[in-house]
Amino acid sequence: MHPRLPLPEASDGDDLEGFLAWLREAIPQVAHYGIHLPAWDATTLHWQVALDANLNDKGTGFGGALAGETTLLGWCWTTLWLRARGRAQDVVIAEGQQRFLAPVTTDYHMQCFPLEVDGIDRLEASLAEKGRGRIKLVQRVYCGDTLCMEAQGSYAVLK
Repeated sequence: MHPRLPLPEASDGDDLEGFLAWLREAIPQVAHYGIHLPAWDATTLHWQVALDANLNDKGTGFGGALAGETTLLGWCWTTLWLRARGRAQDVVIAEGQQRFLAPVTTDYHMQCFPLEVDGIDRLEASLAEKGRGRIKLVQRVYCGDTLCMEAQGSYAVLK
């Protein structure tokens, strides 16, 4: 078993570039994804991704890499959301699914946000009551304005 790399201390307005640097070290595969320019606006996490780091044999985005990146984006959303509230809890994906809608042919951008309007409120209530909870998130992959992939995941916040 490899040693766990602890998260850096959270701060107001989490340092997203610092978080991404930690992520590349803590999960070595992340360094190969070509993720850059993370941004957080209210309830949506965004990042840009370089296609050349994620090519398949057809010269388009590799579905396995896209699935991994969407799963990771949801994990990051949940972890950053917790950190903004001063909570240091483990997060795991409990369930996920993907729909591939169009080939990824250029560098792309991704976004993640809650699936349900009351998802954040329900997670907050569950954390307050039980110390753990779940949230359903949507991750979308775009080439320009074209939606190429949509994924959904249920992320569990452990005690």
